[in-house]
Amino acid sequence: MRVYTFRLKPGTELRVEVQKFAAKKQIKAGFIVTCVAGFDHVKLRMAGAEPDNQDIREYHEKFELVSLAGTLSNTDCHLHMSVSDKDGKVIGGHLKEARVSTTAEVVIGEDETKHYAREHDSQTGFSELKVLDL
Repeated sequence: MRVYTFRLKPGTELRVEVQKFAAKKQIKAGFIVTCVAGFDHVKLRMAGAEPDNQDIREYHEKFELVSLAGTLSNTDCHLHMSVSDKDGKVIGGHLKEARVSTTAEVVIGEDETKHYAREHDSQTGFSELKVLDL
């Protein structure tokens, strides 16, 4: 297993930067180990989504990251997050966008024996994870 750690500065977009990092490092089977971050803009897809019926919500306020989980490769990533507001209220869902307000300290692990790919799943209607042995 290989581990990568990097920091994102204010104004950067978490999902975009994680994907760029995975592409640059040619990560084939990556996963989020941990992340500590603050955001001032978050866009999430809520649970129960279908390809033609997605509840996407956008928030413009200060948040602290509570959790970040997901899989990634050099071509795509699938991330879910939970964030808390100033009152400790937590919201979460499928990450569409999250703009860093203070910092994002990201730790990614990589399974060097696998390759993650995405392919259309006719049952869900979405591109889903396919795990391949190297």
